[in-house]
Amino acid sequence: MKNLSFLDKFIYLINSFLATLLLLSYFLPYISPKTVPVFAVLAIFVPFLIILNITFTIYWVVKLKKQFFLSTIILIIGFFISLPLFKFSGNTSSLNNDLKVMSYNVKSFDLFNNNKQKINGNDFIISKNPDVLIIQEYYKTKKIKFTFPYQFIKTKPSNTNIGMAIYSKFKIINSGSLDFKDTSNNIIFVDILKEKDTIRIYNIHLQSLRIKPNEENFGEKDSKKLLQRLNKVFKSQATQTEQFLAHEKQWIGKKIICGDFNNTAYSWVYKQISKDKKDAFIEAGKGFNKTYDYWFPMRIDFILTDKTAIINQFTSFQEKYSDHFPIQARINW
Repeated sequence: MKNLSFLDKFIYLINSFLATLLLLSYFLPYISPKTVPVFAVLAIFVPFLIILNITFTIYWVVKLKKQFFLSTIILIIGFFISLPLFKFSGNTSSLNNDLKVMSYNVKSFDLFNNNKQKINGNDFIISKNPDVLIIQEYYKTKKIKFTFPYQFIKTKPSNTNIGMAIYSKFKIINSGSLDFKDTSNNIIFVDILKEKDTIRIYNIHLQSLRIKPNEENFGEKDSKKLLQRLNKVFKSQATQTEQFLAHEKQWIGKKIICGDFNNTAYSWVYKQISKDKKDAFIEAGKGFNKTYDYWFPMRIDFILTDKTAIINQFTSFQEKYSDHFPIQARINW
């Protein structure tokens, strides 16, 4: 520190703070939001912390300063114990009998946007020709028409036009809903019959953050109220996750879990739901897999499978028909 200029000392102070936050974030998957809800907020910003620490490392290396060790060591620790933010290569193989699954938070088919965009969004989904289409924030409208022979749509008791949907080319032989209390979020499921296999498919939409990225304090009056609201959200997510896990235990066959977790892969929520499962992005994806339209890479939409599944392809599309981007995987057993 003696050989650093005043500016570099200040930069290193910020570096130390952000490196410490990143180190602490490695413990997030193991601490329930019910225990320390304020700590859970950090999960949203882990991708940003990783990028910042990489930037600091580059800065100190260019200046030939030993301070580069701080972020470098913490990033190396994360490489071995945490999930990757970026993947350089993915699986591009496929089989004719792959099950093509798309998950998409359509934001009510962008109800408040222009008709042209809604129609284009509909055409986009049709062009990708998924075998199973999983939709969060479904909205009943005559402008959106799908030709799937089977479907399960669960709407809100208070508004029969809004809810969640699962469309399938394969026969749905069973369906249900977990019916979360005191919220518009929910989890629904179907059992589809594909040849001789029965496959359970969950559509998850955990408690919404309701953040507005382009507004001050994410649309809240002040930072204190924002933090209070987020604390409440993460506690609700924990309760909803526990409800899902209890329901999931009743099914021992093949399964696919899709949806908008409203939390990142560095969270306790993701850790619990993904336990003993394969993450389609980790198995076959590449790049950042940005699934939410925000200025830094945020992956909050997922496709997971049981351990016996083979994930042949994974794609995160970047077409902007909603505040989320659609994701799709080709899955086999």
